[in-house]
Order: sequence, then structure tokens, then C-alpha cells
Amino acid sequence: MLRRLPRFQAPDPNLLNWLIVVLSVLACVLLSLSRLPGTQLADVSVNWLMVWVVSWSVRRSLLQGAIAGLILGLIQDSLTATQPSHVLGLVAVGVLTALLQKQRYIQEDFVSVALIVFAMAILSETIFALQLTFLVQDYSLPIVTGAGEFSLGDSLLDADLSQGSDLGWVELRGYQPAEIWPRHQRVALSSAIVSSLWAPLIAYPLNRWWEWLERSQELPR
Repeated sequence: MLRRLPRFQAPDPNLLNWLIVVLSVLACVLLSLSRLPGTQLADVSVNWLMVWVVSWSVRRSLLQGAIAGLILGLIQDSLTATQPSHVLGLVAVGVLTALLQKQRYIQEDFVSVALIVFAMAILSETIFALQLTFLVQDYSLPIVTGAGEFSLGDSLLDADLSQGSDLGWVELRGYQPAEIWPRHQRVALSSAIVSSLWAPLIAYPLNRWWEWLERSQELPR
């Protein structure tokens, strides 16, 4: 009778890996929409999706890092605003992180991941500020948000785009292009500090899982 019982079939590791990838991205999206205690510094929250891109790209090729940045950038745009876009910043983060790992400039420990998240947060915020500068200079170009379309006029935009982790400072109430960069310095530094401190929450379990997956696939069957 015992022989007739079906044997337990272990789930396909690759299928399980994609499930973990999707669930971890979903967790980062939910965290981006929340304001948990300790995840904000100077009204700037952790850039969870950027942390995920760094965690993924540390173990991937340049193309895989770019694809991850593209997909998560589009997700972040859907949560906040399409202009300025997060795609360029996250694609750059994915490519540069993969390049650093390829050149063996970084390791996969806590300190190295925190340092790379710190640097990439500043890079991502700088690319975002550059796009914002061009948008503000063109007063006729509308900024499209989830709440509708707002046009930039003489008094610029009187809208709060604080839904995103790196959009809390973009209120554009009469700001001029020259005012963006002083604010950018504060936001970039705050984002870099708080994101690097919380990076192990995402990076550590994912890297442990991917290490186990690589070892299991190398074992002879």
C-alpha cells in the first residue's frame, strides 16, 4: 500500500526562482508605497526598486542588469510619474553594477553591497534631476502623473508628486531650474544613506538564495 503512494516531487528550482523574483519585486513595490518607521531620512524614503536592481545586477551580466533596470523603471514610473522617468537611472544602475562586478571591483558582502547602493542612489537621483531640469526649462511640456496631466506655466507646477521614494522633493511650487540642484544634493545624500542602510533587507536573502541555486545546479545529478 505504501508503494502506491505518490512520491514527493521537489519543485523545479528555476520555476521557484522566478516565483521568488516576482514576489521580491512585488515586496519592493509595496514597500515603496508605504512609509515604515526608520525608512525615511529628511522626508526621503528608501529607493527599494533601485536596491533590488543592485542586488540582481551584482550577479548578472550587463544585459541582464539593463533589462532589470528597464522593467523596474517602468514599474516605478507607473507608481509615480512618467516624466521625469526612472527608466534611465535604473538602467544605468543595472549596467554599472554588473560592470563593477565583472571587473571584480566589488564583492557580495554587506559592506560592498551597501557601498554600491550608496553610489548608485546618487547616480539615479542625479539622472532624475537632469531630466527634471530639462522639463522645467521647457514650460510648455506637460508632466503626466497618475492624477492627470499638469502643464508647466509661469508659476510652474503646483502639484505634490511625493508618491515615489525619490519624488518627495519634487513639488515644483514656483521653482526655477537653479533651485533644483541645491535640493538635489540633499535628496541624493538622504536617499543614498537610507537606501544603503536598508539594502541588506533585500540583498542578503536574495543573494543567499541565488548562491544556493548556483551550487545546486553545479552538483552532479
